[in-house]
Amino acid sequence: MSRIKSASPQSLPFTQSGSSPPIPTQYTKSLGPQTLAIHAGLAPDPATGAILTPIYQTATFAQPALGKTISPDGHTYSRCSNPTVTALENNLAGLEGVSHGLAFKTGLAAITTLLLTVLKPGDHVVAGEVIYGGTVRLLRDLLGGFGVLVTFVDTTDLAATEAAFRPSTKLLFVETPANPTLAICDLAELGKLAKAARVLFAVDNTFLTSVQQPVFVHGADVAVLSTTKYVEGHDSTTGGALLTDDPKLNERLALTRSATGSIQAPMDAWLTLRGIKTLPLRLAAHSASALSIAKLLEAHPSVGAVHYPGLESFPGFELANAQQSAGGGILAFELDPRILPRFVESLRLITLAENLGATESLITHPASMTHSQIPPATRQRLGIGEGLLRLSVGLEDIDDLVRDLQGALVIACGSEVQA
Repeated sequence: MSRIKSASPQSLPFTQSGSSPPIPTQYTKSLGPQTLAIHAGLAPDPATGAILTPIYQTATFAQPALGKTISPDGHTYSRCSNPTVTALENNLAGLEGVSHGLAFKTGLAAITTLLLTVLKPGDHVVAGEVIYGGTVRLLRDLLGGFGVLVTFVDTTDLAATEAAFRPSTKLLFVETPANPTLAICDLAELGKLAKAARVLFAVDNTFLTSVQQPVFVHGADVAVLSTTKYVEGHDSTTGGALLTDDPKLNERLALTRSATGSIQAPMDAWLTLRGIKTLPLRLAAHSASALSIAKLLEAHPSVGAVHYPGLESFPGFELANAQQSAGGGILAFELDPRILPRFVESLRLITLAENLGATESLITHPASMTHSQIPPATRQRLGIGEGLLRLSVGLEDIDDLVRDLQGALVIACGSEVQA
């Protein structure tokens, strides 16, 4: 159902010259996500009228006089800002419904910038115990050496999360659905805990994005995205983003980004902008196919637990229904580790790779890939065993994906998925 309340050609903010400013915030509040993905924060190029944002492939910008810039956005050097990157940031912020966004070379660069900005030696972080393995390494192995303390906790357990707070806690960092087990934590309740403790609340929303899970309505202070995944969606770039409604925090984050040189490149920003235009459509298709596959796998006698928020058997099903608009395009399932290698090697359409959120279906073995540096005993306790596979369901025809999975299961264990 469209969220556009009332609109006519006269109400659209076009000028007589045929160019237009970005759609004002008060107008975007009535627009649906697909419209926002195409238009939010964007306008035809003022120099040429180009509908698509140009790729400003330049390192530096001429300055007409001391203390003055040609660009009203103040661009001087592309390590600090660039018009193509700024367009992406405005688009992401508009889609999220907040005032500020910053784009980075990678998702991990975005997380690094956040941590370096809000933490100092002696500060404490409460982090979800099931999150992206790179975030775990960054907190535990790198920042730990600089005196930052971290407690990894089951953030689906509100009491345990609250008990982990200390007077020195400065950040609550969660990821939901969690990578790779899809565990769901209650964002609204966690937001209340963070606010009561005066702790910054950051949510890695890479799996669903604001299209399927708005996080600021639940009290988040910062949304974190790996734009490498669904946002760009075509395996063409790496990138990350931090989104916030706090202008002072955004200013501090921008300073850290400039100091560390982690801004996204113009070409990657342009490709990401192009990908966003179909983000809601793609996410809907990913989710529909993922639900169908999850149901099929759940019926197979040789498949163990299937982890997918859209399944009624999933422990977080009701909560997912409350805070997500769909189950998303990621699922995880368990096989006997003895047949797992043969199963993966027998897939023809689905590719073994360390990524997700692309048009192509990708399968990952977290224990040996994304989460390999987590100690085996810890992985096992967290449900990331040797038999767990994470499937990023792509945009191929669902019948073809089902046949691929069926064929691999027949080869690996001699039985077919029962519809």
